[in-house]
Amino acid sequence: MVAGGTAAQAIAAADTNPAPADFTLRIAPVELEIAPHKIIKTVGYNGAVPGPVLRMQEGKPVAVDVFNDTATAEIVHWHGLFIPPEVDGAMEEGTPMLPPHGHRRIEFVPRPSGTRWYHSHISAGRNLHRATYTGQFGFLIIEGKDNPGQYDQEILLALHGWDPYLGTMGVGGEGDEGSLEVHYNSFTVNGHSLGAGEPVRVKEGQRVLFRILNANATQFHRLALPGHRFTVIAMDGNPVPSPRAVEVLEMGPAERIDAIVEMNRPGVWILGDTAALARNAGMGMVVEYAGRNGEPQWQPPSDDSWDYTVFGGSAAVPEPDARVPLVFRNKWAGNRWVDHWTINGKEFPKTDPILVRRNRRYRLIFDNQSDDTHPIHLHRHSFELVKVAGKPTSGVIKDTVAVPSRKQVEVQLLADNPGPSLFHCHMQLHMDYGFMTLLRYED
Repeated sequence: MVAGGTAAQAIAAADTNPAPADFTLRIAPVELEIAPHKIIKTVGYNGAVPGPVLRMQEGKPVAVDVFNDTATAEIVHWHGLFIPPEVDGAMEEGTPMLPPHGHRRIEFVPRPSGTRWYHSHISAGRNLHRATYTGQFGFLIIEGKDNPGQYDQEILLALHGWDPYLGTMGVGGEGDEGSLEVHYNSFTVNGHSLGAGEPVRVKEGQRVLFRILNANATQFHRLALPGHRFTVIAMDGNPVPSPRAVEVLEMGPAERIDAIVEMNRPGVWILGDTAALARNAGMGMVVEYAGRNGEPQWQPPSDDSWDYTVFGGSAAVPEPDARVPLVFRNKWAGNRWVDHWTINGKEFPKTDPILVRRNRRYRLIFDNQSDDTHPIHLHRHSFELVKVAGKPTSGVIKDTVAVPSRKQVEVQLLADNPGPSLFHCHMQLHMDYGFMTLLRYED
């Protein structure tokens, strides 16, 4: 039950509640045909990949019945929501695991509005058939009072990688000595590889709102639609202060982008990854104008740059009450082993917590001293980008930010949601090997 109707009082209820739930999720094995005669055996929600689109009203309490029809313990994380730790979906915060063949009712008040998502939040380690490597992901749209923009059609696109394997990829290619990383043999958009499944059908003159989610466990993607530009209006579900039209969208794992596209170049096109290797492995889908046919066309974009700050403003950001440096490094474990990761010299569970006090502002300084770009996520909060690789900005609110290799990103956090909150790299492999800590409130 939700006592008093506030998010802070939401709890995970027992499965004896006789009232019907607003939504039901069933975690179970799925056979997914991503292309003709290519079957992926995975785990998903309600027999489909992605799982069902859950649409909720901001501020209206909801109940979700979750059934685990698998033989392993599971958990569902509600990514980007400001909800209590006991229902957020992270064992490290105190959310109970859902036992094998178990059932739990989860109740919370959804907020804030925008494009959110839900996914598994268990550890995978070297088992690439668990956690975010599986089909356990889906869109969660929190409807607010404001329309995100005038548009004629809404298209939701979820990106994912399949057939993952651990290997090295050095200058000489697969098999070189080095640290193990995750690679993929296949990619999909909405569960289908490029050329399989139905195309996105549009009409000339339409304004189409694309809500795009990178649900890949470890890989960044850069998307383009030849002859068209994406007017980015929101990132991670939050409106940007300066909507801007760009040719390429870059997305790290867990990031979301809402963008309006003016359909003004009739034809049959490929909306796909700018990298030919990923696109040829399935990362893309066909966009087909009414009355047009023929082979889908691809053209490389003329401008493939990506910069968070072009969507920001120039308003002064209030001085924080404290600055918190967070240094990210890897610990090489040897050839053909998986690197371990540290925050301020320690790997989870020995990492020091980020200590905050309620209603105070903190400048978190993400100092990436590694050769990898890291999508950094903080549960149960959002933060404002203040400086990206030396460039000041303001007004861009996110819950996951890509911190470039050998660069710093500064964000401003208002500590306004008490309780333990998980802080981690959203690359599953990095998270599983030390790249986590907890944000804790001292009062």
